[in-house]
Amino acid sequence: MSTPKNLLVELFVEELPPKALKKLGESFASTLAASLKASGLAAADAAVTPFASPRRLAVHVTGVAARAADKAVQQKLMPVAVALTADGQPTPALLKKLASVGADASVVPSLKRQPDGKAEALFLDSVVAGASLQEGLQKALDEALARLPIPKVMSYQLADGWTSVNFVRPAHGLVALHGADVVPVATLGLVAGRTTTGHRFEAANPTVTLRDADSYAEQMASEGAVIPGFDARRAEIVRQLAAAAARQGLKPIDDEALLDEVCALVERPNVLTCQFEPEFLEVPQECLILTMKANQKYFPLLDAQAKLTNKFLIVSNIRPEDPSAVIGGNERVVRPRLADAKFFFDQDRKKTLESRVAGLAKVVYHGKLGTQGERTERVRALTHLIVRQLGEHQPASVQSHDELQMLAHKADQAALLAKTDLLTDMVGEFPELQGIMGGYYARFEGLRDGVAIAIEDHYKPRFAGDALPRNHTGTVVALADKLETLVGLFGIGQLPTGDKDPFALRRHALGVIRILVEKNLPLDLPELLRSAAPVFGGLIEDPTPKLLPFFADRLAVSLREQGYSAQEVDAVLALAPTRLGEVPRRLAAVRAFAGLPEAASLAAANKRIGNILKKAEGEVEAKVDTALLQEAAEQALFEALGTVQPEADRLFEQGDHAGSLKALAALKAPVDAFFDDVMVNAEDAQLRANRLGLLKTLHEAMNRVADLSRLAA
Repeated sequence: MSTPKNLLVELFVEELPPKALKKLGESFASTLAASLKASGLAAADAAVTPFASPRRLAVHVTGVAARAADKAVQQKLMPVAVALTADGQPTPALLKKLASVGADASVVPSLKRQPDGKAEALFLDSVVAGASLQEGLQKALDEALARLPIPKVMSYQLADGWTSVNFVRPAHGLVALHGADVVPVATLGLVAGRTTTGHRFEAANPTVTLRDADSYAEQMASEGAVIPGFDARRAEIVRQLAAAAARQGLKPIDDEALLDEVCALVERPNVLTCQFEPEFLEVPQECLILTMKANQKYFPLLDAQAKLTNKFLIVSNIRPEDPSAVIGGNERVVRPRLADAKFFFDQDRKKTLESRVAGLAKVVYHGKLGTQGERTERVRALTHLIVRQLGEHQPASVQSHDELQMLAHKADQAALLAKTDLLTDMVGEFPELQGIMGGYYARFEGLRDGVAIAIEDHYKPRFAGDALPRNHTGTVVALADKLETLVGLFGIGQLPTGDKDPFALRRHALGVIRILVEKNLPLDLPELLRSAAPVFGGLIEDPTPKLLPFFADRLAVSLREQGYSAQEVDAVLALAPTRLGEVPRRLAAVRAFAGLPEAASLAAANKRIGNILKKAEGEVEAKVDTALLQEAAEQALFEALGTVQPEADRLFEQGDHAGSLKALAALKAPVDAFFDDVMVNAEDAQLRANRLGLLKTLHEAMNRVADLSRLAA
């Protein structure tokens, strides 16, 4: 067998959709390589290097054989009773089967008899010749193209003028090199060769003739003026951006998605510094940043205080000796965009936010839930409900009646105005700025900063890892806004299904969880949900029974992502804590308890107690008659419980959950002795009931912080 060689396959096409390029490149490389490995042409550990640029998809695979090894296979033919006559001769059925697999009667003596269920069957041993590289690569190439995650297929005619093919973009070249040898595969009307095309304008030669599979990246860079690797090109863009920004003493905006998109637009990146007129900086920087990123794919530059400057970076696809024309052209292009943003900002400020409230009644929110105006009234009602419940639970952060009244007033005002920026020109042009622009316009009108911040923050957290609202008012309005969405949509049956969540309800639920947990709000989640349903005035059914498990599931997923074990999470959530702010303390306590030497034994005992109580007839009461404690071990357990339980309860009430669980460690010895020496299910009904009552008392004492049985192996 010939020595394996490295393989290079490249498909040269017209400009690919930039937002899909990275996935297209990864899919092309991984699918093609996987097919080669499955056919035995490449080893399972062969190195696979993907390449993807605006005009090419390519892959390099190491150690590819010219032909796969032959493979011994055993094929079941049919039961012996059907295949052979009584005197051992082949039946017509067997001869027909052999013919179908390319054999004849001459192989009958070599057929193997082997058990097959209750009967014997005949099996044919044969050797299947390994696939040639041309056969295997053709199959791999066809699979790779068929499985590309193409956003939208286009149809185009081939050079013959008659044949039409469907692909993401018209393809114009195909390379397939095994070492230095061409593999004559074909696809999309193209036959593989060794020549490809470099950069449209800057390649040293119009075509690049590749020496071998391993010279691809080097020749494309030196002769074709192209960096074909997506990651390598992206790293070069990052390097140039950092260097250009450093020369200005500034920092480029951090945006991974923008980097990926720009990387998919250029083959030979060249970062240049541009600027715009300083007067545009009077417009909120979020507007300018968004228009530069979204419309022009530019990288705005920030100063040390993260404030936008009037300088920005562009990533050009050409490297002229004099870049002034490229810089001037981009500066001219961005100016109208910035002027539009300034116009929207100036026009929007001619109307107050309050004057826009009435217009919300004309904006449909949901066919079954009414308008944005009606939604606003529900959010306002929920802010009052939340503030009232905060007052009832007397949080340390909000003490006096006057402070509560002020919080209720500010939250109501912020909730009234929170959605009005949906009617502004700026948000109409850039929906991503909703909330943010409301905050700017509120400050311009002279509204209290707390209200303006609340309007700006009421969508927070917008995504995983986003910041939470910065003040009490924003926290209340954000919580009310998310609860209104969840309760309303669950109430009309609009639940997420599978991976479909068109209203981002999972994100909203996680936002509520983060606010309750990280702000440590003393709010009872079930109570909050039940009291929110009447706000909809009969439009919905109470969705609390469906929402609570939904929240529990989101909370469990979030906690596991934070590094807590499934056992720790299950132990805490098994008690369905209603105040989510307590969950981190309970988890920390469970983790500390699990590290104690007594933990495993007590968890196992807790699980055993739970099983005993489940099997008991009737309801078991947590009470003990000391006169019925006959055995020394049960007396000792009762005494130990009398000492440990008050201390554990005292620590629990003080919020020292870790201390409460640690106190229970003293019960290990008496619990072990109890199970060694005492028969719980005694024949005497009174004794049995009393011992069950003792176990019930112990079970309740042990499971105030978490269900410790979930920690048992």
